[in-house]
Amino acid sequence: MAADGLTAVESHFGPKETLDRLEADVKAKGLTVFARIDHAAGAAAVGLTLRPTAVLIFGNGRGGTPLMQASQLVGLDLPLKVLVWQDAAGKTWLSYVDPIELAKRYGLPGETAAVANNLAAALRAVTSKAAAPE
Repeated sequence: MAADGLTAVESHFGPKETLDRLEADVKAKGLTVFARIDHAAGAAAVGLTLRPTAVLIFGNGRGGTPLMQASQLVGLDLPLKVLVWQDAAGKTWLSYVDPIELAKRYGLPGETAAVANNLAAALRAVTSKAAAPE
């Protein structure tokens, strides 16, 4: 499960409820949800099985554009994405690439650090809220 720049947060809820909670909080914060991709449904459609695995893609032009202005290649990793998935033990996780690591990956200049920090804080906030009981 560990990979450079990857953050994983264990959820107290099942995959569907975790994803629903995440989407609701993202929308409540005024961010745009661009897509909700159900990889398990895609697998089932071709006769394969996959534990619950889905991606929520969301963002805001004000958040990501400054990073892409510094390097358009960051557009490969933006908008923000959170993977909600269930492991073999039945635990549900939210995983994402830390925007601070993205800035390092693309060699972004120091003046983009505040933007990357803000995106990282936003991801920590929405994933923590989706994962934790009220």
